[in-house]
Amino acid sequence: MKSSRMRHTVVAAAAAVVLPVSLGVTAPQAFADPSAPGTPTTPSAPVTPSTPTSPSGSTSPSTSASPSESTSPSTSTSPSPSTSPSKTAVPSAAVPFGPGCSSIPKTGTGSFAQMAKEPVATAISHNPDFATFVALVKKAGLTSRLNTAKDVTLFVPTNEAFKKLTTAQLDQIKNNEAQLRKVVKYHVAEKKIAPDLLPNGVFSTWEGTTLSTSGSDRTFKVNDTAKILCGNIKTANATVYTIDTVLTPK
Repeated sequence: MKSSRMRHTVVAAAAAVVLPVSLGVTAPQAFADPSAPGTPTTPSAPVTPSTPTSPSGSTSPSTSASPSESTSPSTSTSPSPSTSPSKTAVPSAAVPFGPGCSSIPKTGTGSFAQMAKEPVATAISHNPDFATFVALVKKAGLTSRLNTAKDVTLFVPTNEAFKKLTTAQLDQIKNNEAQLRKVVKYHVAEKKIAPDLLPNGVFSTWEGTTLSTSGSDRTFKVNDTAKILCGNIKTANATVYTIDTVLTPK
């Protein structure tokens, strides 16, 4: 009985000694103090470097605008297409021009707006400044032809233009039917003449010969003698230029 208890006691004591020793041998890392010098530590898994974030969302070098994207000298605003010195400046083709345009009524009968709706002989007949020429057109029997013509230009002398003629010159025109028709028809160009054609123009007339135009900006002459007072007046079938001198056929 006593021997049996002694054996148990010895065995238990031996186990108490052996077990801690064996645990210390088989798993020293489990009991080792990580802070103790010389104690090996299991290396931690390497941390993959994170992708660097551009500070405050600023554009990284790879996304910055390349020099080609910046405003290069080739894309800078070029000089405005001002009128080239080699080209003569002319009035706009859209509106009448000239100092004599002030004599045209602003509204109603004889105005630009009203003339644009009427055939040319009828349109000029509403303006008293053209009364002498209108009378000559009628006497020459050319009113209907003018009103039915297509795309012509009529140079209309004002009443003041006829006052430059002597009485004998005016009578010769009025009283000589052939001469009358010749003079009136010489004032009709066979095509519509836009302002850009005036600086150096030569145009065929109903009379059979030609007339010429010259000048620049808003100052033009016909045959180097008659000044254009009001130009580029639109009628239903023609363009009108009023002039300060009666044209003489060549």
